[in-house]
Amino acid sequence: MRIEDYALIGDMQSAALVGRDGSIDWLCLPRFDSPACFAALLGNDRNGHWWLGPTGRRPADRRRYRPDTLILESEWDTPTGTVRVIDFMPPRDVNPDVVRIVEGVSGTVEMSTQLRVRFDYGRIVPWMRRNGGHLQAVGGPDSAWLHSPIPLRGGDYAHTATFEVKAGDRLPFVFTWHPSHEPMPPQIECEDQLVQTEVMWRDWVDACSYQGPDRWRDAVIRSLITLKALTYAPTGGIVAAPTTSLPEDIGGVRNWDYRYCWLRDATMTLDALIGSGYLEEAAAWRAWLLRAIAGRPQDLQIMYGVAGERRLPELELGWLDGYERSRPVRIGNQAVDQLQLDVYGEVMSSLYLARTSGLGPDQRAWSIQRKLLDYVEEHWDEPDEGLWEVRGPRRHFVHSKVMCWVALDRAVKYVERFDRTGPADRWRAARDKMHAEICDKGYDPHRNTFTQSYGSHELDAALLLIPMLGFLPIDDPRVTGTVAAIEKELMADGFVLRYPVAEDNDVDGLPGGEGAFLACSFWLVEVMAMQGRKEEAAELFDRLLALRNDVGLLAEEYDPRYDRLVGNFPQAFSHVPLIHAARALSKLM
Repeated sequence: MRIEDYALIGDMQSAALVGRDGSIDWLCLPRFDSPACFAALLGNDRNGHWWLGPTGRRPADRRRYRPDTLILESEWDTPTGTVRVIDFMPPRDVNPDVVRIVEGVSGTVEMSTQLRVRFDYGRIVPWMRRNGGHLQAVGGPDSAWLHSPIPLRGGDYAHTATFEVKAGDRLPFVFTWHPSHEPMPPQIECEDQLVQTEVMWRDWVDACSYQGPDRWRDAVIRSLITLKALTYAPTGGIVAAPTTSLPEDIGGVRNWDYRYCWLRDATMTLDALIGSGYLEEAAAWRAWLLRAIAGRPQDLQIMYGVAGERRLPELELGWLDGYERSRPVRIGNQAVDQLQLDVYGEVMSSLYLARTSGLGPDQRAWSIQRKLLDYVEEHWDEPDEGLWEVRGPRRHFVHSKVMCWVALDRAVKYVERFDRTGPADRWRAARDKMHAEICDKGYDPHRNTFTQSYGSHELDAALLLIPMLGFLPIDDPRVTGTVAAIEKELMADGFVLRYPVAEDNDVDGLPGGEGAFLACSFWLVEVMAMQGRKEEAAELFDRLLALRNDVGLLAEEYDPRYDRLVGNFPQAFSHVPLIHAARALSKLM
């Protein structure tokens, strides 16, 4: 299926992707970054899946989330009747559960199910046995149970069943994971869990402070629910996406593991949560951030595991064919070892934003920040890999330099506003020196635009952040020229590319192309709104919202060549700027 044919369910510790045909093709347990027990998304059914739908296996005629929840309902119309499948993951007590309730809507429908459990990303075929009328899978450290009202038959390393559902019937199926050395976990009461899960999500949405036009409310709320779903509740970390290796270029090698927490997302995510009234989530994210970055400033990483893990070695899973044969399939992320100087500015900006938005002081924060600032002062003039984690040679990326300026700028503001101790005069001088150099070496006066790196000809969509970060005002001619240049040179079919990708361009060091990066297009909406271009901004925003799938989710990119979403899905870094763009536009309405 296409990437947009999937929907998300989750319990704020892990998540599953449910296809339009009723097949769960991706599920990692017990955490977002654990090995998958259903990995058909990156291979085929024999790599693990759980299909449940009318006999014959076809796409649902309708599906939706229950309003303001993460409870998915899929409906099929057949010649003999209509059936509904309700999919959700209740907030976790001890063990993770996936609940699927088959509900007869009208008539009588013949249903079928097929379960293939494959631990370790489709590699381990588990030992299956029946125990007390339930089905158990065991393989190494993993065990899973299927509690089914219908007996399943074994064969061809799968378990299947066919059964009838009549109007008014409700048949609950529950898939539960637990460590294999522990006894069988207690079975949950599905109907009670359904009610509690619905109440939890609706109560959470009721706290939202969104005040924009009604026509954009659903998009903003769905984006906020997605961010909540991508939060690892025990620590407050937020993963970029629940998937790995969904390709940015179908059939290509641009396939990365996004099941980790990026510092680059910190400022934007915090701002989106705080601006929507979710101070509790913002406080948990700040606490995660401070724990993750604690230590020597030179050891600061661009990403961490959901509990703050630092070693995320990149491996290739050769037994998986990849989504539409997009190889290799990778787990872990080698970019964790890159030098990206922009993260120092992102951390400083995040912590400053948290304080100015009403979160109380954290006694550890300022001492950590002081150490980070010392490092920025010493290393800001070095080349790095930049925001986009390129795998080409290091450069003096303009965005990285601007973020170093942000680090010192927020430090000065910290001292001025919150009476913190620090060498503010020295920081001001260093900040002003950076500003002058960036405007000298990162700006092309002949083309009236900032460039991707010092002395380069290429543009970069990250330059759109310059006015949002306060580096230059929105009406500065250099900002106006940069925005115009990006609209002219980085637009593809009406959407914004990150940077030029061509065979003769060695910026990212990778073959092949990619789609339009959705975050960049939302940045352009926000900049247009700041410029007062209300109609143009709203028109682009509506076109971006039209790219969402039928249940309101976005991947990382959109490929206009195939009219498809591409990249890991759903992508926090697409939904966060959607919220920002909606807020910026709402100010003009």
